[in-house]
Order: sequence, then structure tokens, then C-alpha cells
Amino acid sequence: MTLFTIQLLNGLQLGLLLFLVASGLTLVFGILDFVNLAHASLYMLGAFICASFTLWLGNFVWGVLLALPVTALVGLVVERVVARPLYARDHLDQVLATFGLILVIDTAAQLIWGPAGIAVPLPDWLEGQVQIGAVTLPSFRLLIIGAGLMAAAGLFWLVNYTRLGMLIRAGASNRTMVSALGIDIQSLFALVFALGATLAGLAGMLIAPITEASIGMGNSVIITAFVVIIVGGIGSMKGAFIAALMIGLIDTLGRSFLDDIFKLVMSTEAAETSAPAISAMLIYIIMAAVLAFKPSGLFPPKVR
Repeated sequence: MTLFTIQLLNGLQLGLLLFLVASGLTLVFGILDFVNLAHASLYMLGAFICASFTLWLGNFVWGVLLALPVTALVGLVVERVVARPLYARDHLDQVLATFGLILVIDTAAQLIWGPAGIAVPLPDWLEGQVQIGAVTLPSFRLLIIGAGLMAAAGLFWLVNYTRLGMLIRAGASNRTMVSALGIDIQSLFALVFALGATLAGLAGMLIAPITEASIGMGNSVIITAFVVIIVGGIGSMKGAFIAALMIGLIDTLGRSFLDDIFKLVMSTEAAETSAPAISAMLIYIIMAAVLAFKPSGLFPPKVR
């Protein structure tokens, strides 16, 4: 039970990090209709920028606070230079352009920070552990869970209860009508793109002290983030949140306990051989099932 509780919290942590990446991706993909493969590079840049500020200032919290607006600014530049000219083009052009942008950003990061990763030091108060009953948990992992929940709540409030959120929903529903009413749709889309970049960067900042900031660190994350938005429904914040938690928990618990389940019906050797392969495929099996039975996702947005 102790191991299950620890893995449950690890799955929750992974799910919330996936939500931060997938929420920005589903905003850009679902509202701007722009396929941004370079979203993973913004995740990586957030980690590197936070690492630099943390090393300069000697404080991780200040590093995150200063890195967030810088990451948003990078997102604005990417939107203006790369994304905006491609909004009217088809998805293949967008995929090719953003794939090329991944190579450019990876090379630029290597020139600026070097090929080796950067370890991000934590303050003493985040390096301790918290005792919850019989379970001992690292303080920083609880901070990640808390930050992810706060970001999710803030994004829900922004999209549903603010004027900016109203404009975002209206732009997603009918951008031509919004433009006709005098709203600067290009500025609105730039803000959405910058918000998505900030959320991806925040995920990179939170994971950097655990895995360190490294070149290409977002390449595997972006694949899982696409799985999340497909399962949840493209353009749906609710879908991204529920699907991210579901994918995070299934992936973590599957890697931990699937071999024990298989041992109930097959030999130990066969279970230990097959379980890792099947656990790695679980999230893709779920995605295939959703595409087969509900192609619009489990929680598609109402405007679609």
C-alpha cells in the first residue's frame, strides 16, 4: 500500500506536468488551428532559462519567476516570426516549419548553454521530505503537484471567467465574426501562443531540478502531450486536464504493477519480459481506442 501511494502521487505529478504542456498545445492547436511541433522546444527553453537565472541568483523560486516572462517573450517572437505567416497554410507546411524550428532552437541552445545538461540546485527547504502517515515524500514533488493544480485552476478561471477568456472562446468559435466586431484577432492569437509557451516553459522549469535541463529534453514529452490532447479532445481544457491525469496515472502505475498482475496468469519470466513492453504501449492503446470509438475525444469542446 505504501508503494502504491507513492506511485499514485508520482502518477499525479506526471499527469500535472503533462497537463501544463498539453494545455498550451491544445490552446494553440485547438484555437489557432496551428500544429506546433516546436512546443517541446519551448519546454526545453523554459528549463534552460530557469537554470541560468537560478545559478546567477542562487534562488530557484526567483529563477522561475524571472524565467516565466522571458519564456512568454520567446513565445511572442516565435509566433510573430514563424507561426503567424503560416496560419493560412495547411498543416503539412506548419509541421515542416516547426520541425525545422526544433533543429534551430536545439542548435541555438547548444551554442548558448553547451552540449552538457545543467543541474538546477534547489533551496534547502525544498530538498527535505514530508512524512504523511507511513509514506515519506520529497518536498519538491509535492510542490510540483501544488503548482500544477494552481496553474490548472488559474487557467480554468482565465478561460471561463475573464474577458480575455471570452475573447479566446469567441475566436475559437468564429474568428471572422470576432474580427468584424473590432477585436484585433492577431494580437489575441499572439497572447494565446505566448500563454501556451509559458505553460510549456513552466513544466520544463518544474522538472529541471529532477532531470536537469538538457538538449532535446522535450522531444519525448511532446509525443505524450499529443496523445493527451487527442484522448481529451483537441481544444478542450477539461479534456486536457482529465486525460493528462489519466495518462500519467496509467503510465506510472502500469510500469510499477503490470508485471505483478501478469504473474497471476503467466510465468514469472514471461511476465517480467512482456510487462515492460505492454506498459510502454498502454497510453497508445488507449489513444487508438479513443480514435476508434470517439474520434473527437472524450471531452470535445462545445464549439466543435
